[in-house]
Amino acid sequence: MAFNLDMYPVIYFAQYNSAKKTWEEKWIEVDNIPYDELMKMSEEDRAAVYAKRNQFGLPCVSYTSQYGYGCFEGMKAFSTKDGGISIFRPDCNGERFYNSMKGLKCEPFPVDMYVKASVEFVRRNAELGYVPAYDPEWEKDNYATASSVYMRPFMNSEGAIGVGCAKEPYVIICATTVSTYFKGGNTKATTTNRIRATPHGTGWIKAASNYVISALAKKEAEEAGFMEVVFLDADDHKYVQEGSSCNIFFVMQDGTLVTPELGDTILPGITRRSVIQLAKENGYKVEERKIDIAEVMSSAIECFVTGTAAGITPIESVTHEGKERVFNDRKPGPVGAKLQQILKGGQYGSIADSHNWNKKVK
Repeated sequence: MAFNLDMYPVIYFAQYNSAKKTWEEKWIEVDNIPYDELMKMSEEDRAAVYAKRNQFGLPCVSYTSQYGYGCFEGMKAFSTKDGGISIFRPDCNGERFYNSMKGLKCEPFPVDMYVKASVEFVRRNAELGYVPAYDPEWEKDNYATASSVYMRPFMNSEGAIGVGCAKEPYVIICATTVSTYFKGGNTKATTTNRIRATPHGTGWIKAASNYVISALAKKEAEEAGFMEVVFLDADDHKYVQEGSSCNIFFVMQDGTLVTPELGDTILPGITRRSVIQLAKENGYKVEERKIDIAEVMSSAIECFVTGTAAGITPIESVTHEGKERVFNDRKPGPVGAKLQQILKGGQYGSIADSHNWNKKVK
């Protein structure tokens, strides 16, 4: 189960009132069908319920629908080993969402409101049974295939036409249950001639429009037999940027863990930030810097990508200009595997949360 439209029944909805200079919140309970009852329905009836839940009451014509003007977040809530539920670093997502909206020149959504709404959102849907229960079987593969709640907070403009910026944006939080993001099979990646982001653009914002190029490049990579695509920089077309929807890391021959440095063309990933901290705390030398694709092809011995959806996903090889660099005999590398164990263990509660990264829902 990767991404799907099996939406939860309770939705958070807010809109900025420019006259009152305040955010007006409301909760939409599309239905109150408990999860267990939903599973007893026929497939056709279930599909009708999910379809109804996917109607958010947003304007059809807006800056968002017409011009791709908008931003979003991706974050997860986890059932923990002790029977609780927690959200991983919602304050960090809230800060990035705030900065994204500010970067789009509209009223930014306050971080404290974001965190409070996220916790209440999970709590309300959990009461109806929509948070998957903790399963000890998940521990066998370090939670690589474990289920979690994928939360999608997003911004949408008010009804509008003509190129412009939102004055009364909406903020919505919805969710669905997910497990592994990438499809099974090979974990090969290839570089692309497409450019994800340009200097002085919106690459640092989690903007909806950024993902059009990502989708096209990933589709082309899949058609060529690869799982993932690697973007290079716009100016020199030789420095690694990131993947289709994730940040990227390389382990070099001397054991150094390298990831492209942040700038206005690279998204500041929450998982990226967490992995860097965990790696340093566990004795790995970490460098955030420019990394030439030629250096990857000659000196990298391990590669993985990181993101809310991807977690830490190993990459078996990178192909550039027809040449393939294979990592660790096409097996998950030891550095990524170790960090995955620590990261996921903390999220699911089998390892102590020494950083207080998990926001408790219950």
